[in-house]
Amino acid sequence: MTATDHAIELVHAAARAAGDKLGQDLLAYDVSEQLAITDAFLLVSASNDRQVKAIVDEVEDKLREVGAKPIRREGERDGRWVLIDYGEIVVHVQHEEEREFYALERLWRDCPVIALPADATGPSAPRDPA
Repeated sequence: MTATDHAIELVHAAARAAGDKLGQDLLAYDVSEQLAITDAFLLVSASNDRQVKAIVDEVEDKLREVGAKPIRREGERDGRWVLIDYGEIVVHVQHEEEREFYALERLWRDCPVIALPADATGPSAPRDPA
């Protein structure tokens, strides 16, 4: 089983929204083989708490425009790591320090990477997903 076309469309829309707000190091994984609860993860870094919140707001706005509503959102109060669960996809917006510390890329490195559109990647520094 692989991520549905709809899940990939949502990942692309969320990635574009995150890139519009200067989200960094965008990376998406097809986790459908590993998890029964979702098809894909999108990981996004931000340089400060305010930017985390701006990215979250933009992702929610853009996905709402395509008819997707979050099932739940966690971590917004602290603004360091916000998880937005849409059922088919989960978006993780993390402060750079949380991203480095928790290293979700290492946990999901065996999952296929979902290619993101060129206009969705935002600024990035080289990152080794291993």
